[in-house]
Amino acid sequence: MPETANLPALRAVTSADPIGSVRTPPHNIEAEQALLGALLVNNVVYEKVGEILQPEHFYDPVHGRIYEAISTLVNRGQIADPKTMRGLFENDPALAAVGGANYLVDLAANVVTIFNIEDYAHLIHDLHLRRELISLGTDVVNEAFQQELDKPATTQIETAEAKLFELARTGETDRGFVKLEKALTVSIKMAEEAHKRDNHITGVTTGFADVDRRMGGLQRSDLIILAGRPSMGKTALATNMGFNAALAWYRSEGKEGSGVAFFSLEMSSEQLATRLLGDFSSVPSDKIRRGEIKSDDFTKFVEASQTLSRVPLYIDDTPGLSVAALRTRARRLKRMVPNLGLIIIDYLQLLRGSSGKRDENRVQEVSEITRSLKALAKELNVPVLALSQLSRAVEMREDKTPQLADLRESGSIEQDADVVMFVYREEYYHSRSEPMRRADEDESKFNDRYSRWMQRGEEVNNIAEVIVAKQRHGPIGTVKLHFDGQFTRFSNLEKRFGDTEE
Repeated sequence: MPETANLPALRAVTSADPIGSVRTPPHNIEAEQALLGALLVNNVVYEKVGEILQPEHFYDPVHGRIYEAISTLVNRGQIADPKTMRGLFENDPALAAVGGANYLVDLAANVVTIFNIEDYAHLIHDLHLRRELISLGTDVVNEAFQQELDKPATTQIETAEAKLFELARTGETDRGFVKLEKALTVSIKMAEEAHKRDNHITGVTTGFADVDRRMGGLQRSDLIILAGRPSMGKTALATNMGFNAALAWYRSEGKEGSGVAFFSLEMSSEQLATRLLGDFSSVPSDKIRRGEIKSDDFTKFVEASQTLSRVPLYIDDTPGLSVAALRTRARRLKRMVPNLGLIIIDYLQLLRGSSGKRDENRVQEVSEITRSLKALAKELNVPVLALSQLSRAVEMREDKTPQLADLRESGSIEQDADVVMFVYREEYYHSRSEPMRRADEDESKFNDRYSRWMQRGEEVNNIAEVIVAKQRHGPIGTVKLHFDGQFTRFSNLEKRFGDTEE
């Protein structure tokens, strides 16, 4: 360690030393000394570096310990100078080589200025990141040489990518205080942009007019849960929303809608593509799978595919994906596709937590998953729409309308979500409740009861309800949509899916 009496000009020691010499990790002892000296002279300047530096960012461990001691005293409201800290380091063997506790006096005595302290802090932090990059690169190389069956190369890439991203976020400060005037300016600008749009919404369009009106579209940084029992059409509705958003972006040339990432943990990308092809060409997807198509249907396929191929919808159908891997892939796609504005996950219960161990404490695992998805929404500033199952408690009630308490592991899901929506089709249950004549029932009474059942069937035929049960930013309520079972698609009651004007 250089003597403090004559501090040389700041120079970062890097790996660019002459060939044949030992490659010393990047560091700058003089900058560390200058920063610590400035802090010891004037504790007030700690406010400028406290959110930038941590003790582990210092190359010299002794400097890290001194910085930690200064931070502790300042945060307690006490004075941190060579006198108050002498007792902490007087018998410290690590300081013995540089003069013991007198080293603190030397640091303070050699301060030239305190006005450069932020520059010193950023330099120290930058050199720390460089050392971490070297360490990460070494780990990546070493792990790549180790061939393990349960750790394929793709997993190592995702792990390295996640570590690299976390490293990029190291030392980032939060937004801090934002004056109301600035926040109002942003809010007014959003309202102005929404007013200029044809659909008058501030978020990403779902393609469903009534849903957009109630929610203002899917809002950035929101975690949105779409839940329902099997056969209610969760995947179909989410697929329609995602496709509508991507199609709106294509047709408006980027003025509305957005690019969409669809993580399909249950269905393959080919199945989703077949469903979309059937929807857009008005050919039932089940007939496409069975090959029951007419020759003129291929003309429809060609016309539909020309539009579908230009829509910014990206599908990842990797099964058993962990939430950490999902976040890594979403970040990667965001870098590649700047217009990415919506992430859809089908479905939440198929994701794995970071530990990779299931069923040990499923409630805690789901809680970790929902927190991670909410963090992802805020990090990428996009809405995250996650599908979720409902418990079987719905089937036990006479009224099958879903409630918040029906969410599986509902505590964490309900708490972390900004919006909770349910998709419910009374027609599904009604068609399975055809009345039977009781032995002691009069025929006229049975006919009357059967007539009421038929009438109710006509009322709920092809009708689906999207129940907004929770919304942080707006009212709750129910929106009705048209559901076409032949194409497993949802649409506005006024217009069918695909009939919107160009």
